[in-house]
Amino acid sequence: MAINFRTRRLFVLLILLLIGHASSAAWAHHGWSWASNEQTELTGTITDVRLGNPHGELTLDVEGTAWTVEVGQPWRNQRAGLQESDLAEGVEIRVLGAPSANPDEKLLKAVRLWIGDREYTLYPDRV
Repeated sequence: MAINFRTRRLFVLLILLLIGHASSAAWAHHGWSWASNEQTELTGTITDVRLGNPHGELTLDVEGTAWTVEVGQPWRNQRAGLQESDLAEGVEIRVLGAPSANPDEKLLKAVRLWIGDREYTLYPDRV
């Protein structure tokens, strides 16, 4: 059974559309679309660390509430002057960033953070 040219072309177009949709959903998750336009500050102690790609995540204990804080990709953290050892369990940090647009979600995308007196700017265009 041979497939005609028009059917084959429609099939290829459908596949390309599906790939485009899947990649845009992944991009939206790792972008800023889930975050609010406002910024807030949190201060707490790091209780868990996962650094690497596509971005690092910290669990921060803020007055007994666990917050997930997205920090930058490894290259962005390095550009800001952060060392992996700076983001260790037990370290107290202050974070400025965009919280989730969903108020029930304790999730913050870090724009800037402070460890002691040292300031690290991850996203200069968002400050």
